[in-house]
Amino acid sequence: MDAFHSGADTLFIMLGAIMILAMHAGFAFLELGTVRKKNQVNALVKILVDFAVSTMAYFFVGYYIAYGVHFFVGAEELSAKSGFEMVKFFFLLTFAAAIPAIISGGIAERARFHPQLVATALLVGLVYPFFEGIAWNQRFGIQAWLEANYGFAFHDFAGSVVVHAVGGWAALPAVILLGSRRGRYSGDGAVAAHPPSSIPFLALGAWILAVGWFGFNVMSAQTLDKMNGLVAMNSLMAMVGGTLVAVVMGKNDPGFAYNGPLAGLVAVCAGSDLMHPLGALVTGGIAGFIFVWLFTLTQNRWKIDDVLGVWPLHGLCGAWGGIAAGIFGLQSLGGMGGVSLMSQVIGTLLGIVIASLGGFLIYGVLKKTVGIRLDPEEEYEGADLSIHKITATPEREVSW
Repeated sequence: MDAFHSGADTLFIMLGAIMILAMHAGFAFLELGTVRKKNQVNALVKILVDFAVSTMAYFFVGYYIAYGVHFFVGAEELSAKSGFEMVKFFFLLTFAAAIPAIISGGIAERARFHPQLVATALLVGLVYPFFEGIAWNQRFGIQAWLEANYGFAFHDFAGSVVVHAVGGWAALPAVILLGSRRGRYSGDGAVAAHPPSSIPFLALGAWILAVGWFGFNVMSAQTLDKMNGLVAMNSLMAMVGGTLVAVVMGKNDPGFAYNGPLAGLVAVCAGSDLMHPLGALVTGGIAGFIFVWLFTLTQNRWKIDDVLGVWPLHGLCGAWGGIAAGIFGLQSLGGMGGVSLMSQVIGTLLGIVIASLGGFLIYGVLKKTVGIRLDPEEEYEGADLSIHKITATPEREVSW
């Protein structure tokens, strides 16, 4: 019976890992549909190679920092208990690899390819697992301190803060240090529109992400005995709330309409196992409002050229999700309880500080040493030429 249970749990978390892996196709198509056509191939290659680099960084360094587990033992030991630890690594890797996938959308169309791979390795190998270990593995005693002082530890069931806020806040310094795309803002304050190149691709990316998100959230239980349909219901309600508010606030703009459900899903991750569905609906609706309002302010008033709006979508909606778990998770508001608003605020702020400092240090050093922005000629052509030369041969010309 134990062996069967272990095998069932392994299959359960494996399916979750596959669903989240598929979400990276969603990240790719969401970026592909948003950037201009001249940058589409660069976006596709960047998401794929970022995932490969993330795997190496997390395998050799990051997973050990977060969980104190390494894989430098015999295969027989690794395969014990149906190889559950191996599949758990795969599952958690797909979360970690979301960090560069999130950042990719913010820095699109003007970031150099190879320096970004270095940033990916450092973020996934060091910055992300440092906070992941604090939040999900009781590292460094911070969770124990929160529990002792405020009754409960910081709660983030599926990563509103650990994954999304960290990714969004690490992206913000990268976007600022890169500067805006050429021609985006003029000296007289005018804003040049760079409309999405393909609404169908953008919509496809959003749908892939939304479907995969149910693996992201529900399978965060990691074992069958802890799985709860409440997580699926709350994910659905938050998705719907984010969609409806974004459509109304965005005046039916398809870019807002398809990012609205993602905003709701980002926000509900943290408390999806605690909230009443009505609380999840409100959480998602507020996230939809946050995204549309802050995306507009960021782009038009603050002149921060965050191409896909990853800071408002992941950074701010993720932070809201961490706090919302401490509000709508309370029994007085229909939740399951077992959560402290103060712990949620402190844990969320800690994630923001670690991500922001990590992002600023990594991209700041890279900017000073090797440079992180494309040369003007390469940016004009629309891609980092270093990834195009490998397929252009005298016998086979390509046109991208």
